[in-house]
Amino acid sequence: MRLLLISNSTNPGEGYLEYPKDRIRDFLGEMASSAVFIPYAAVTFSFDEYEEKVNARFVETGHRVTGIHRFANPAEAIENAEAIVVGGGNTWQLVKMLQEKGLMKVIRRKVKMGTPYIGWSAGSNIACPTLRTTNDMPVVEPSKFKTLKLVPFQINPHYLDDHPANHGGETREMRIREFIEVNRDVYVVGLREGTMLLVEDGGVKLMGTRKARIFRYGQDPLELSGEDDFSFLLRRK
Repeated sequence: MRLLLISNSTNPGEGYLEYPKDRIRDFLGEMASSAVFIPYAAVTFSFDEYEEKVNARFVETGHRVTGIHRFANPAEAIENAEAIVVGGGNTWQLVKMLQEKGLMKVIRRKVKMGTPYIGWSAGSNIACPTLRTTNDMPVVEPSKFKTLKLVPFQINPHYLDDHPANHGGETREMRIREFIEVNRDVYVVGLREGTMLLVEDGGVKLMGTRKARIFRYGQDPLELSGEDDFSFLLRRK
């Protein structure tokens, strides 16, 4: 199983998917001429626009994607895909549409068989067992919170350490601590912007210039870098 789970699509002052493009190129290599792109997380713009936006960057990596909305049979498109790419946006809508179209099990089976999977933001979140560590507002209601469970841990994309001045609400860490209080056997990876996780060959590697913050009930949060071993995250409970 090969996964590239990216925290965010765009860093300040950069173009769309600019910072991870070299990692995407290396990850896909010379394959994936028929990569299927899932744009379902888009809410305020069309799936066609999303596909075009992604291809504008992917062409620089030597690859192209085709939006799954263009196929009469989405499940068959996944079965024939050489790679699966899932864009960010609203995780709740993404999950709802995947459920309604019966694609969760199809994607999971295909990726488990070795098809490369790339996701950013919401696309990374759904690689986890559930969507419950998303940052997004639940603008729609999926039938359940379960997602692809390609990895046994949870990701919080766009993880922030900041607590803005004059803001009286919870910090991101406080919200994650609430999660692990009631989900005591689950690791949560606070994946800071500009970073990604590469899952392959039975291991996990952090890529990017910033550290990840790892949460688990009863333990002090860990600050781990790309030099550290993340394989403990793959150990099933």
